[in-house]
Amino acid sequence: MDIDTKLLRHFAEVAREGNLTHTAERLFMAQPSLTKQIKKLESLLGVELFRRSRSGMALTPAGAELAERVPELLALWDALLCGTRGAARGAAQVLRVGFVASAANEDTQRIIAEFAGRRPDWRVEMRQTDWTDPTAGLASGDVDVALLRLPFPRQEEFRFEVLITEPRWIALPTSHRLAHQREVAFHELLDEPFVATPKESGWWREYWLATEERHGRPVRIGTVARNPDEWLTAVASGYGISLTPEATASFYQRPDVVYRPVTGVAPSQVGVVWPRHGARTTALGDFIESCLTVRDDNKANLL
Repeated sequence: MDIDTKLLRHFAEVAREGNLTHTAERLFMAQPSLTKQIKKLESLLGVELFRRSRSGMALTPAGAELAERVPELLALWDALLCGTRGAARGAAQVLRVGFVASAANEDTQRIIAEFAGRRPDWRVEMRQTDWTDPTAGLASGDVDVALLRLPFPRQEEFRFEVLITEPRWIALPTSHRLAHQREVAFHELLDEPFVATPKESGWWREYWLATEERHGRPVRIGTVARNPDEWLTAVASGYGISLTPEATASFYQRPDVVYRPVTGVAPSQVGVVWPRHGARTTALGDFIESCLTVRDDNKANLL
């Protein structure tokens, strides 16, 4: 009998969460689709895995047995997949690094140069994704390592080291009523329309809308953007304003957009992120060490 690992992953998430609705939200999928996946797995195995009730999903004895064993099985498969892809990439001597927007800001080229010093025969291939995937291809295995904005969905499934901490600013069209201010308090923005990332980005979208700092105040979504170019055009056109890292003011300049420091919201971080089964003794490890070297050099220069 052949079973798609996706079915097992979805089962493991439902078993962990105990609730179909919450699990579907976490996996960025519709609840009926998730229910169909669970029923398909039960049909393939010929056993009932859950007992459904109004209070949630309770594991049957068969479900409990599978829930205990499936994490190890998936970890072994992930390690095998990573090792196989790593062998192919190693033969080509290319390290694929995912990122969403500005990667590690100005430190990106220094990290690549540091890595080149450690691995002169290797090449770094930077791969950018849009905002539907905050892991920049790491979750799908399309990249070996990533430079990501923290926090991000499924962060607990990966290892990471924080490289940069910087405040969140606000991006405004030059015609905005607050554009003349040197600094903007977040409470002044609560009734403003915001540019949001796609729903597929999960709670990463909520983080950049600062829903926690709103204390229950609803968000007005002016429009949705899937990448920095769409986002910048939306802000410039007056469809909405947007929280953004401080570094954006340097990387994405336009004459019709201004950036201002904003108070009342937590800072943003950039981290180097890699799979839990990634070995730090390989080229991946050298890239991680390169990131940490640049980070530590920055700290030393501030002293």
